[in-house]
Amino acid sequence: MTFVKNELKMFKRILSPELPEGFESQKQDKEVVDAEDDKQESSAREGALKITLHVLRKMNQRELADTLEKNELAVICQRELKSNLKKKFQCVFEGIAKQGNPTLLNKIYTELYITEGGTGEVNNEHELRQIETTTRKQARPETAIKCNDIFKPLTGQDKLIRSVLTKGVAGIGKTVSVQKFILDWAEGKANQDVQFVFSFPFRELNLMNREKHTLIELLNHFSMETKESRISNYDKYKVLFIFDGLDECRLPLDFQKNKICCDVTESTSVDVLLTNLIKGNLLPSALLWITTRPAAANKIPSVCVDQVAEVRGFNDPQKEEYFRKRFSDSEDLASRIISHIKTSRSLHIMCHIPVFCWISAIVLEHMLKHKTEEMPKTLTEMYTHLVEFHTKQKNEKYLGKEETGPHWNKESILSLGKLAFQQLVKGNLIFYEEDLKEAGIDVNEATVYSGLCTQIFKEECVLYQDKVYCFVHLSIQEFLAAVYVFLSFINNNENLMAKPQVTEVTVYKSAVDKALQSETGNLDLFLRFLLGLSLESNQKHLRGLLTKTRSSSQSHEDTVKYIKEKIRENPSPERCINLFHCLNELNDHSLVEEIQSYLSSGSLSEEELSPAQWSALVFVLLTSEKELDVFDLKKYSRSEEGLLRLLPVVKASRAALLSGCGVTEESCASLVSALKSNPSHLRELDLSNNDLKDSGVKMVSAVLGNPHCKLETLRLSGCLVTEEGCASLVSALKSNPSHLRELDLSYNHPGDSGVRLLSAGLEDPHCRLEKLNVEHGGENTMKPGLRKCECMSVISHWT
Repeated sequence: MTFVKNELKMFKRILSPELPEGFESQKQDKEVVDAEDDKQESSAREGALKITLHVLRKMNQRELADTLEKNELAVICQRELKSNLKKKFQCVFEGIAKQGNPTLLNKIYTELYITEGGTGEVNNEHELRQIETTTRKQARPETAIKCNDIFKPLTGQDKLIRSVLTKGVAGIGKTVSVQKFILDWAEGKANQDVQFVFSFPFRELNLMNREKHTLIELLNHFSMETKESRISNYDKYKVLFIFDGLDECRLPLDFQKNKICCDVTESTSVDVLLTNLIKGNLLPSALLWITTRPAAANKIPSVCVDQVAEVRGFNDPQKEEYFRKRFSDSEDLASRIISHIKTSRSLHIMCHIPVFCWISAIVLEHMLKHKTEEMPKTLTEMYTHLVEFHTKQKNEKYLGKEETGPHWNKESILSLGKLAFQQLVKGNLIFYEEDLKEAGIDVNEATVYSGLCTQIFKEECVLYQDKVYCFVHLSIQEFLAAVYVFLSFINNNENLMAKPQVTEVTVYKSAVDKALQSETGNLDLFLRFLLGLSLESNQKHLRGLLTKTRSSSQSHEDTVKYIKEKIRENPSPERCINLFHCLNELNDHSLVEEIQSYLSSGSLSEEELSPAQWSALVFVLLTSEKELDVFDLKKYSRSEEGLLRLLPVVKASRAALLSGCGVTEESCASLVSALKSNPSHLRELDLSNNDLKDSGVKMVSAVLGNPHCKLETLRLSGCLVTEEGCASLVSALKSNPSHLRELDLSYNHPGDSGVRLLSAGLEDPHCRLEKLNVEHGGENTMKPGLRKCECMSVISHWT
């Protein structure tokens, strides 16, 4: 009887005009979530509803009955949706296919480092290089965002956040963040103002590219709960759509040419539905969350994105936390693994990626328990041990082989390697049946491979029981692609990288050339792996795959020499830095050691530096464990050439001190171009005592006016600035008034008109400028705290 009374009270609340149409109170919703697993209570609730509807209709209250039925169906739909999402996302299968013992997400989840991500522009660096940059950023004060706060405005923001683009490199934790958000919502812990959450992985949407649907039909395909509830008025509810994995999207997403669709009942292509949802033509009140790797971020027009966030993965304390959680029963083992990772800069950097922590844990645990003398210190060594270990493990489990030697399943590795190489060249991380066929793998074989190599290759069932395939992480795909190219040459004398004479050196030279030609850097890590495999020390772990070994000191020397020649040709900074990593894989550190000796002795002189040495200096500065918060160019060079050579370092710094370094209008253009690619990073820029003139200041103003620019201090003392330059600066401050705190224009020639322009600009109530220095001819008119009414008296005199 009590249950029936409670249900009738709930029906009364649902029909109350005081509540938002169609939904129960948050308190009631929490009660429903707590009771979701009680099937008997669910049946009783359904029975109570049917009786109530019958009574209302007998009383000729059909309108009330219809309203109650519609709204109660929405309540039931949400309850069932939460229940099913909780079951789906409460467990994770770390790095592997869904076999073995699952782990509760709430038990192992470590809050990832998510920050405001600046722009949604494309980043053409290889993702490992982006991780190297990230290691510096995490030591600096930035706005951290908790996963569940992704739609909340940042401090100082007053805009509503409808669409969020979250970017991060492969394996950094974007999908896990989405899963945690959904799980907390389903368990009633967070974001309870959102009434429906729908998740659409792009890898599944790809399978529907030739089909036509209404938006309602698309929802019903992904959610049986909505299909059964027959809800169509989603504009009455607060709905969140999550599109995970934009980088995996094979739909055109043509925002310019796709037709406009505003009707949720209009049938059209999935591509058109998505572009109209993102643009706000369909369900403009709905929230959208899109995740992507950085290289695909520009697929979504910036005008369609209200906030960009970046998942940075684990910071240093979180790395240690991960290993100690994983080996909670063996503190000594965890400490030894942490200590070893700290001895290798490249391994320590990679551990910012949660998946690489998992890889390291597997390999190092096995090697430490078996008391292996030589521990992996390069990426090639780590991945060789990973694949060797898992192949041997699966051979013992499935094929009954228990020998102690490294027994590879040659056919599986070669087939997977071919698939990895073909799809890497195309830029694909996920594969479908047609991709497998192209690599000579049928679907049945793929199932076998995912069983033999569960921690390397994954098979996932999606819509309509179709299947998609992927490697556990992009780096594993890159490694297996390198293994395939290497084995094709060693075993079959075939050069897959180019057509010239087939010698060991030409294979490596061809690979270097291909990687340098890539604009996206998609072959950078592949190249490092391929060159690492050329060492005999790594080949010994592949002997189960090799029909013969081939490694000579002469070919090694020739390869090293060729890479150094390419460095001297001064390729793009990103490609050049990767070439130094390649030398590291080949155990050649001569250029770096030479520069380090100059730095330690204080004898660094720009006249002595060759192009290769300049590149080595950039590499040393960017990969050093020392913080590069403040980069003072004068420590290394006072010339325009020095600035141009060290621009990658300027770009990575938080404060760039370039005073009196011979910066001209021409070199200023190169500087501005570098800063535009990462406008949200720099906080202080000192260009004093350089002959920039108005044209140079105009270029700097273009960066300053970028809404993503967070520059707080700009010094332009003695830069030959006149009224025209002042006008450019004032215009920039009008476009982006919220960040600049200090502007130094001392010892310039703005004239009375320039002063008036600055005074008028400071009257803007949004202007946050606190210090303006216009010292000239010995008179100082610096005024602190220039805000609101105080800004009226900023400049009263000019000599």
